[in-house]
Amino acid sequence: MALGSEVVTQTVEGRERYGVAIRYPRAFRSDPQSIAKDVQISLPGGGTVPLGEVADVKLSRGATTIRTENGQLAVYIFVDIANRDLGGYVAEAQQAVARSVKMPAGYSVAWSGQFEYLERAKARLAIVVPLTLALIFLLLYLNFKALTETLIVMLSLPFALVGGIWLMWWLGFNASVAVAVGFIALAGVAAETGVIMLIYLDHAMKEQRQRCEAEGRTFTRSDLNRAIMVGAVERVRPKMMTVVAIMAGLVPILWRTGTGSEIMQRIAVPMIGGMVSSTLLTLVVIPAVYGLAKGWRLPSASLSDPSAAESDERLEAAE
Repeated sequence: MALGSEVVTQTVEGRERYGVAIRYPRAFRSDPQSIAKDVQISLPGGGTVPLGEVADVKLSRGATTIRTENGQLAVYIFVDIANRDLGGYVAEAQQAVARSVKMPAGYSVAWSGQFEYLERAKARLAIVVPLTLALIFLLLYLNFKALTETLIVMLSLPFALVGGIWLMWWLGFNASVAVAVGFIALAGVAAETGVIMLIYLDHAMKEQRQRCEAEGRTFTRSDLNRAIMVGAVERVRPKMMTVVAIMAGLVPILWRTGTGSEIMQRIAVPMIGGMVSSTLLTLVVIPAVYGLAKGWRLPSASLSDPSAAESDERLEAAE
């Protein structure tokens, strides 16, 4: 009552009611010596004694704030991390705390802040990424109606992601949720360009097969190689147009500053590096894999092929 006050009655003023509190004046409440001398403690047998006779009254520095978490008192330690990834730092810090700090009974440690958000995002990405790949696989299969072409595009995705990983390493970026989003977008673009390449290759192979049927000879690996060369060459211009358009939109983000620029840079870097490796992949790797997949059952040469006939004549002459 003396220091913190206590409501002893109410005053009614019209339709309003106010509590009336009683406590010592400020001059007594702000001076430790006045509190020790003037605040009286009632004794069980009657009478009073000054508070200073039974307690030490003094000024001391207390906690600046009192925080609670889940109904328990909590103390926050803030850490700023620079030039390294958040997950790796927290993993090392957890090992150091577990090794060097012994918690008293009733105490516990929790790692929160951006690390907690990162863990939640990783849990979501563990579901989103497989679903994304499964959806890409399903769409590819519905497009080609064949498992071979679908697997060619799916197996080529890791090669497309290599460029994004290299550019991240060169620029010193660490793995994060934004980087994961960039890789997901890159996987979609790489799958799209791979589909276009396979469409060109299938079209060129179909034309070459029809030409062989018109000439009355068997479709061979040599014909397949010619078709692949024609289809891959036709894909150069649309592929370069795709790469230039994407790079023109993403490269300026690397030099931007301001709110949100750090997140956008980590989304753009995997896509920029991945488009470079995806270009080489689409123009070199996919045609090679396509040739292996489509040509392993084909004969190496046809007897009606002029080149094969010349080869047989040279072989007979040598004998």
